[in-house]
Amino acid sequence: MGSVFVDAIIAEPRYLAAMPTGSQGFKRMDDGSTVDLLSHVRHVLEERDDVEVLVGSDSHNHGHHTVYTTTVVMRYWRNGAQVVYHRERAPKVTDLWTRLWGEVERSLRIADLLREEGRIPVRRIDMDLNSDARFGSHKLHTAAVGYIRSHGYEPWTKPEMLIASWAANVLCNGAGRKHEAPIHGKADRGDVTLQTDL
Repeated sequence: MGSVFVDAIIAEPRYLAAMPTGSQGFKRMDDGSTVDLLSHVRHVLEERDDVEVLVGSDSHNHGHHTVYTTTVVMRYWRNGAQVVYHRERAPKVTDLWTRLWGEVERSLRIADLLREEGRIPVRRIDMDLNSDARFGSHKLHTAAVGYIRSHGYEPWTKPEMLIASWAANVLCNGAGRKHEAPIHGKADRGDVTLQTDL
């Protein structure tokens, strides 16, 4: 008796459909100019030897859609950072778990792109999740941390200082809302220096 094989096509969930799949469509935080992610990050790493690469995402519901922003932060060890980002609109995601998991998936996809295609080391993935059970994002904290670690990345979550998630939050909401604001004009080449209350 012969067996019948059926190729199952598993559709990607709608909230993941607009995720970046390549290095196109990224912009610089300082001036909004479009960059190729891999080329830009390589160029920054060639110019300086004191750079670590961080990845993070954030999302917010606006009207009938969810805005996701994924950032790649090139942080200078002594002071300052340069931020590039990809922002997208997805169908509105109403439950917190699914929306936050969308952030985790986006960060992982970009970290993998940097590491696998770009041969660019990613220092860590910042996730806007809280280890404190009093907060709603705690529900997926353990799963997300394990998922990111299983892919070979160091996950950082609240209450740590999450530079990449902070930048993504600013780009989702607009500069200066709820978080520290970047200090412009202190560095050249489009760098953004982050002021924090540590």
